[in-house]
Amino acid sequence: MKKEGFHVAEIPVRDGLAIRQQYQIPPQLYSCHTAIVDGYVLEGHIPAAEVTRLLAKRPDIIGLAVPGMPLGSPGMESPDGRTEPYDVLTFDRHGNIEIFASYGR
Repeated sequence: MKKEGFHVAEIPVRDGLAIRQQYQIPPQLYSCHTAIVDGYVLEGHIPAAEVTRLLAKRPDIIGLAVPGMPLGSPGMESPDGRTEPYDVLTFDRHGNIEIFASYGR
């Protein structure tokens, strides 16, 4: 994210589960990183282009998530260039989960 021009302040926490629950991230969307960007929650390895699009569109959602750690997502690049398909998902206060973007499909 830093390479894409975002200011990043890293804040280590002891209880990632409590943070995910506080920000209403559905358990099926959990990943390894949680961020807050301009009021939106970001969970997992989300491409910077999708964060930029989110901030431009400003939909009525809690945030975006890439569940797990898909090979080829930002920060999960493989030395041999292998990738696996993955979706960037939205989630809202009503429990709705929708596809925001798809990669490798």
